[in-house]
Amino acid sequence: MKHKGAILIAIGVLALAVMISVIGPGEIEEALRKADPLYVIMAVALEFIILGLFTVRWAITTGAVSINIRKRHLFPMLLVGMAINNLTPSARGGGEPVRAYILGKYSRASMEAAFATVIADRGLDTFPFIFLAILTIVAIVLYFELSPWIVVALIVSVIIITAAFFLALYISIDRESGERILGWILGIVRRFYRKNYEKLEKRLMNALREFQSTMRIMLADRRVLLYGIPLSFLLWILEIIRVYLVFEAFGTSVSLIVIAEVFILATLIGMIPLLPGGLGAVDGVMIVFYSAAGVSPSVSAAVTVVERLISFWMISAMGVASLPYFGASVSEKLMEKL
Repeated sequence: MKHKGAILIAIGVLALAVMISVIGPGEIEEALRKADPLYVIMAVALEFIILGLFTVRWAITTGAVSINIRKRHLFPMLLVGMAINNLTPSARGGGEPVRAYILGKYSRASMEAAFATVIADRGLDTFPFIFLAILTIVAIVLYFELSPWIVVALIVSVIIITAAFFLALYISIDRESGERILGWILGIVRRFYRKNYEKLEKRLMNALREFQSTMRIMLADRRVLLYGIPLSFLLWILEIIRVYLVFEAFGTSVSLIVIAEVFILATLIGMIPLLPGGLGAVDGVMIVFYSAAGVSPSVSAAVTVVERLISFWMISAMGVASLPYFGASVSEKLMEKL
């Protein structure tokens, strides 16, 4: 796993290097030299505010099921989960089980309850994402000349994400449906794994019931939706503003709408589980679409490099650096995933 992750990261970095070489390293370097450090510092500061709000949102779901843990402990857990998402080709989902694992170990809550808080936390992100993704597709069709196949692919991807979200939500709270689907999965497993199968089935069914019970408790708590959804919209807006500040650092004014369109599109690309964190693919999409919006390729590349340094590499480094906080045994187990 370690070697595979390293190879994929190397491929992503190589892809980005190729893009930079095509645009011209000299032009990008010149653009980087002209960047106003004050705006870059503001963008970094805003990223820390965003991380703080992510922690607050997760604290809402943990509080709803009476998992007693302070935000200063949730913060490094969040960073580790983000780093796992960034550094593994897991469709931006590998960090969630890791967050649940650490939360369960640290708070002594059951793994099922801990995982439910993480799923609910990520689920809150889906509401603004779907809303913004629909607006983005409409705007892209109107403002960019794209191949009909690309437009269809975008529409299909949003439909699949929306359907998967509501199906997962339904299974998470409806006991009969959840048990039926788990039973179907276990039926397949049984063909290859017969040893202690009954014990495994009983254990997984009990785990599913506890997970569903925790999810129902959270959804019944009005604070989760009343505060969680508006906070999720605010987080998306702040992330778009962060990109805007980076553009301002280069003396280039770009519409927040254009930034939102590219940001959502890059997020969709980043969900494809081919490269860690969409490395290379996301960068390429951002450069191409900013250039199509009228920004010079050199500035587009420079903005993308700085933005990814803040939102990808800085977060990844902070997450890896946070591993020792949870002790050697946990760190060793999690490092195996990288």
